[in-house]
Amino acid sequence: METPKLKIEGPKRAKKCVILTHGAGESSESTFLSYFTAGLVNLHYKVVRFDFPYMEERSRTGRKRPPDREAILRETYLSVLDAIQIEKVAIGGKSMGGRIASLIADESRAQGLVCLGYPFHPSGKPEKLRTEHLAEIQTPTLIVQGENDPFGRKDEVEGYQLSENIQVHWSPDGDHSFRPKRRSDREFDQNMKNAMRAIGRFLFELWASK
Repeated sequence: METPKLKIEGPKRAKKCVILTHGAGESSESTFLSYFTAGLVNLHYKVVRFDFPYMEERSRTGRKRPPDREAILRETYLSVLDAIQIEKVAIGGKSMGGRIASLIADESRAQGLVCLGYPFHPSGKPEKLRTEHLAEIQTPTLIVQGENDPFGRKDEVEGYQLSENIQVHWSPDGDHSFRPKRRSDREFDQNMKNAMRAIGRFLFELWASK
């Protein structure tokens, strides 16, 4: 499989790398992923972003199309991981991108996983869970989730069987992108900053013993 175009940021000699990709509807250069990319670069990580084939085509043609089949999404992510020469690597992404990363994590050389708004089930369909592999995942994992995420609210997720290797950071009153309800006493910026701090702590602890 042809490796997608990579957008690489951060120190040239960085010895630790985080790979991130997008959710179903926006590219890897979305405002959301750009925020966390900048935060990670400020912590001296190299950050690699990429788009799945259907999103690359959308950027070229301007025509919307649905995501690629899961097999293609998985193969694409693995091809990106193969292209990165840095030994210490964590993978992840927004929503669908994080889910695909979680599906390949244990079979890959990734040492950590960061999921930003995990789609535990389709919106409005809580019975269609996407959690089977999360019960046994071995890769150290951080899931950053809004308490009111329609793809997995706090009261739902706390009832799921998740691996002891998974940590969950909750964004108070947050939706799928951690944005609080309009009348909340929480601020969006506050949730984003706290999410970034949680990611920073997770990665520091991940590699502190390696």
